[in-house]
Amino acid sequence: MPGTVISGRLEHLGETMDLKQARYNMIEQQIRPWDVLDQNILDLFEKVPRENFVPEDFRRLAYADIAIPLGHGQVMMHPKVEARMLQALSLHPTDKVLEVGTGSGYVTALLAAAVCHVYSVEIFADLQQQAGERLARHDIGNVTLEEGNGAMGWDRHGLYDVIAVTGSLPELPESFQSSLNRGGRLFAIVGQAPVMEAILITRVGDEKFSHEILFETDMVPLVDAPAHAEFVF
Repeated sequence: MPGTVISGRLEHLGETMDLKQARYNMIEQQIRPWDVLDQNILDLFEKVPRENFVPEDFRRLAYADIAIPLGHGQVMMHPKVEARMLQALSLHPTDKVLEVGTGSGYVTALLAAAVCHVYSVEIFADLQQQAGERLARHDIGNVTLEEGNGAMGWDRHGLYDVIAVTGSLPELPESFQSSLNRGGRLFAIVGQAPVMEAILITRVGDEKFSHEILFETDMVPLVDAPAHAEFVF
């Protein structure tokens, strides 16, 4: 019926406007106040619609300052943590990136918009499939999704320019930093709840690495994360 069609369009338009405002608020009230001032990073969060990468039941909460559940006990990072991670990684258009923990595919999409290629590994097949469908709907083609356990690293594609670990690790296996190119950057959240440290490791020489503590946070651990791996930080 015509009235129903018009009503439906207005409702959709209202939701679109609400989500656009929510995206703006996320950037200005969550991300920017957390010392994310790189305009390229802010533009990424404006460009990639987060509401299309969350479970449907959480669409209206896509831009809230919460850890949105994905199933299997996994959650999305808070937007401000995602932003601080991407800013710290100093992304370049030529970078080859490893993402450990595909999750919803949102961070994957953000990375893909800024770099040459993203290899993303996810331990849960259904999460990987859902992320793949979301990425395909946005015509994001510079991503390779793989199913597996990346908690000890994922070296099958050689050395990486960037490694982003999106779940926490009690300890950081040496294999991660060994998979970096010279000049490569690694972001990881290391420690035990309730207080963990987000760290940035940069390979500055063949066997030389710089370490920086970025901030304290709390994050769901990767499945089967090693509790007694060789600790390098």
